Amino acid sequence: MIEPFGNQYVVARPVYSTNAFEENHKKRDRHHKTFLDHLKVCLSCSPQKAKRIVLSLFPIASWLPGYRLKEWLLSDIVSGISTGIVSILQGLAFALLVTVPPGYGLYAAFFPTVIYLFFGTSKHISAGPFPILSTMVGAATIRLAQSFPENTGSSNNSTSNFPSLDDYKVMVAASITMLSGVIQLALGILRIGFVVIYLSESLISGFTTAAALHVLVSQLKFIFQLTVPSHGDPFSFFKVLYSVFSQIEKTNIADLVTALIVLLVVSIFKEINQRFKDKLPVPIPIEFIMTVIATGVSYGFDFQKRFNVSVVGTMNVGFESPKAPNVTVFQETIGDCFAIAMVGFAVAFSVACVYSLKHDYPLDGNQELIALGLSNIVSGAFRGFAGSTALSRSAVQESTGGKTQIAGLISAIVVLIVILAIGFLLEPLQRSVLAALALGNLKGMLMQFTEICRLWRKDKYDCLIWVMTCIFTIVLGLALGLAASVAFQLLTIVFRTQFPKCSTLANIGRSNIYKNKKDYYDMYELKGVKIFRCPSPIYFANIGFFRQKLIDAVGFSPLRILRKRNKALRKIRKLQKQGLLQVTPKGFICTVDTIKDSDEELDNNQIQILDQPIDTTDLPFQIDWNDQLPLNIEVPKISLHSLILDFSAVSFLDVSSMRGLKSILQEFIRIKVDVYIVGVDDDFVEKLNRYAFFDGEVKTSILFLTIHDAVLHISMKKDYSTSEFKPSQEKDGKIDFTINTNGGLRNREYQVRFFNRFIFT
Repeated sequence: MIEPFGNQYVVARPVYSTNAFEENHKKRDRHHKTFLDHLKVCLSCSPQKAKRIVLSLFPIASWLPGYRLKEWLLSDIVSGISTGIVSILQGLAFALLVTVPPGYGLYAAFFPTVIYLFFGTSKHISAGPFPILSTMVGAATIRLAQSFPENTGSSNNSTSNFPSLDDYKVMVAASITMLSGVIQLALGILRIGFVVIYLSESLISGFTTAAALHVLVSQLKFIFQLTVPSHGDPFSFFKVLYSVFSQIEKTNIADLVTALIVLLVVSIFKEINQRFKDKLPVPIPIEFIMTVIATGVSYGFDFQKRFNVSVVGTMNVGFESPKAPNVTVFQETIGDCFAIAMVGFAVAFSVACVYSLKHDYPLDGNQELIALGLSNIVSGAFRGFAGSTALSRSAVQESTGGKTQIAGLISAIVVLIVILAIGFLLEPLQRSVLAALALGNLKGMLMQFTEICRLWRKDKYDCLIWVMTCIFTIVLGLALGLAASVAFQLLTIVFRTQFPKCSTLANIGRSNIYKNKKDYYDMYELKGVKIFRCPSPIYFANIGFFRQKLIDAVGFSPLRILRKRNKALRKIRKLQKQGLLQVTPKGFICTVDTIKDSDEELDNNQIQILDQPIDTTDLPFQIDWNDQLPLNIEVPKISLHSLILDFSAVSFLDVSSMRGLKSILQEFIRIKVDVYIVGVDDDFVEKLNRYAFFDGEVKTSILFLTIHDAVLHISMKKDYSTSEFKPSQEKDGKIDFTINTNGGLRNREYQVRFFNRFIFT
């Protein structure tokens, strides 16, 4: 019963151990589904289930019939045209990151958008090239391209079918894209999209920041127009920097000046778009404007011949026929492809979540994997490269009024027009301009360096994950850096659970609230009682740490006390058998002064016997281990009589830790310290029972619902001889304590006096 009194309440209920609670409250018989039950449900078929599967596989079928033509079409058209222009420019620019001719970036901008229209669940993200993924594909492509005859001076069967290095790179990038898509599709079909949860926000932020630095370094050769050898191994970041600055005197000034002007103007107008986004009807398409101007100036003044600048060059008209991937590339890039698949999904899903929360519609992570997987498979078949979603492109689609993926369809049509009809107009465009446009999209990622200070204030572990992820990715490269970062992140989780912040609790304000006794002033500890809290799972890696922290908290080792007492008991028993020890009402009388050293040697040679429970039933007297023993036998004295283990935050135990925990409990019980475990849930208790944790020594009666239940039980147990309390009342469940509004304890039927002295015999 709970009786509220303003901002206070009075609780009246029995003191519950777990056994007493289960006696008074019958548990419901629940059927836990087995694997066969889940399999039957999975294999069952009905019209409703078939319809649900079709709608989940083709989300367009659920929203297209309800499309509001008059309200949404104009907004989607405006949004689609704006997004399409950005997609064209980003496709051309990001192709440089993949180290393939810019025209192939248009394929990567077209196919993912069309496929995502039918299979994606987000209404606002723009599928297509993403600079980080393009850099990851480019890194793997560069590594394999080093075996091309142009680079090695020799030929082999895997490269002899390609007339040029660019053709070989296109094939490698397309094969990597298809395998990444297959991995995403498989993960989606198997419904294991949850693997992305291992990429935390701090890890993704640190990784994308480091990847942005890779993008920056990779574009320097286009901005300075330098011939930089390909580097695909670890430390490539520093090797590229060395190659660039070692030949800086060969810089093409025209390319450098053009790139700096474009980068400056784009950065200024992007800032204007950000500052005045609420006042501008649509963002200023500065990339498109600068591309038109740069193309016109380059063509009008013939920059290619006058200043020897590098231009986009010949643009293929139309599409290439689909081709099968190269299996050899699969074998050599499986690790890269898995990293690309994970990063692509993580970025796309995180952006999609932002817009789904803003516009209140559901997302399906597994379906997103299927959509992205199919997009990459089709894109790779037509010589595109891996895509996800670019944050800036999705922001344009949403901010310009896009309501559904019809806007994505319109943007794909815009890209299609360029592929089929007007792509030749972009041939005079300098590659340094595309590099500047790619760098203009990195501001948001590079600004993530400010996360370090914020994370340091909030959580130093997350800050460390961010910093180490950034370092690993810069030094080891994108794929190896991501793998090392995930491993380091998991290591921090293990470290935090392996070395948890255990604490000793005490009563605050003499109420039913227990807090770390180091944190508050008004703390009350019942004499002879320790309350120890472990805030993490207990498993094989931290059971030793748990034991040591528990020993530190109570101030002694129970095993050492047990061995000391058994040694002393052997000496006392030997003296008693030899008639050298007599017991009087006033104490012991011993007729010898010393003990031979051989007795000590005998004890030390039988250590296992000393770990057994103390048995004094054969003696005609009881031993008070905290009193003076005969012959000045030294046994450490302890004042602890009860130990409460708060396991409310312990989510699981493994077999090794169960064995270790039981050993710890037995050691305390054998030295007459009562141990109580509180706060565990029913599944935890069921697991203990399943592993035969309880026996005649460690009993189920040590389990209590709360810390306060255990404290009240201890108080009654130790003081019942000086009060009106009767043990039978506990069995009958008639003990009823109430928390007074002033924080004290009272009994409804009788008053219990509490003493701070306890007698052990």
